[in-house]
Amino acid sequence: MIWFLAIVFLLGLALALQAGLVAFAGYVLLGVYLLSRYLARQWAANLSADRVCDSAPREIGESAEVVVTLRNQGVIPILWVLVEDLLPEQALRRPTRLTVKGKRLQVANMRPRQTKTIKYRVIFEMRGYYPLGPTVLETGDVFGLHRRHRVIGNPVYIMVYPKILPLPKYDFSSRRPIGEVRLQNRLFEDPTRTAGVRPYMAGDPLSRIHWRATARTGQLHSRIFEPTSLAGATILVDFHSAGYPARSEPHRSDLVVTTATSIAYAVSVLNQSLGLVSNGRDAADRIRAEALEKDPAGGATGAGYETREGARARYEMRDESDRIRPVTVDTRRGFDQFQKIREALARLELSDALSLAGLALEMAPRMPRDATVIAILPRVPLESAIALGTLRRQGFAVTAILIGLDETERLEAHGRLLAETVRDIRYANTEADLAGLGGNTSAGAAAYAVDIPLM
Repeated sequence: MIWFLAIVFLLGLALALQAGLVAFAGYVLLGVYLLSRYLARQWAANLSADRVCDSAPREIGESAEVVVTLRNQGVIPILWVLVEDLLPEQALRRPTRLTVKGKRLQVANMRPRQTKTIKYRVIFEMRGYYPLGPTVLETGDVFGLHRRHRVIGNPVYIMVYPKILPLPKYDFSSRRPIGEVRLQNRLFEDPTRTAGVRPYMAGDPLSRIHWRATARTGQLHSRIFEPTSLAGATILVDFHSAGYPARSEPHRSDLVVTTATSIAYAVSVLNQSLGLVSNGRDAADRIRAEALEKDPAGGATGAGYETREGARARYEMRDESDRIRPVTVDTRRGFDQFQKIREALARLELSDALSLAGLALEMAPRMPRDATVIAILPRVPLESAIALGTLRRQGFAVTAILIGLDETERLEAHGRLLAETVRDIRYANTEADLAGLGGNTSAGAAAYAVDIPLM
């Protein structure tokens, strides 16, 4: 715009002074400006990209090959274009979550209908949910008067599972042995197994009425069915960003996820019911929410941007989140339940929206009281200790696992939990500590222990 105003001013001055040579120079500059603007727009509009990448989930240490095919669909040759395939910037910072081998940033010139291929390999060093792409283009005229930036191609999202470390023993079921037990709460009933008969109560469906007992006694009676729930565990993961200072990241959050995954595997091997509750955010849910927001450039992928930074920022992960929807996997039984929890933990990200105290208050009515609540915490503020103590007073068996605490923090956290009658407290600062996590019961924990078959 500045160049255009300068040219218009020059032409007006030349016409006022009747300077033909200056007017000619102004016309030339105006023509160059309009031509460069037209070429830059056409070059950016004529480019398209196709991405080939296997989107199957990966384990830590595995890799994915990305092949991006760039095409010039127009009849005008492109003198230059800067091509960059986007990867999450946070994942490329030290300590790196992604290692890239190959060139994902190239400068190319393309003839009409020509194609060029960009190929690189990504190695996944840590668990997560990673977008590979889209592709950012930058092109413009050779005089530098005009630049065009464009985002093309759809990204591929790859989920990387967290590690599973073997726990030789499992003894988290405080006050109860592992196995089928008489439940205090009949959460689910099996209509094929009758446990007894009781007098009819208002609201009982007709299918529950025991007609023989009704005919024999002259009063309505209803069947009582046996419960089908088993004692197990509900894993409560505190993923509020306040408990994860930058100096300890991403090691502490990954250790928390590894701990939760290892415990979930141990419970699933015992064929017990299993569930997950966390105040973190689901990366897939975040991506869906951001995709629904209006693009500031005015539309879908492919619209123009003023700068490369603006194009990149549109697809970067946000550091803050105001979504307070908890990440939950309802407590159920079955090995497929472990797979659901592992996928939820792979996509789990830090959030600053919902505290552990708020999470416990919201989710307590939905958690079965016959499953042990295993709370995995990076810190224990007073409100978190009170929340766990409240769960204890409501009838839950609670185990607290504290991750990454120094000696002073341990003493403070231990005192707060003991004051709230939470006595089963475990500690882990490294992955090596997890091997003995299932057996290092503290005062008040149960003496029951079950051997876990190793992977």
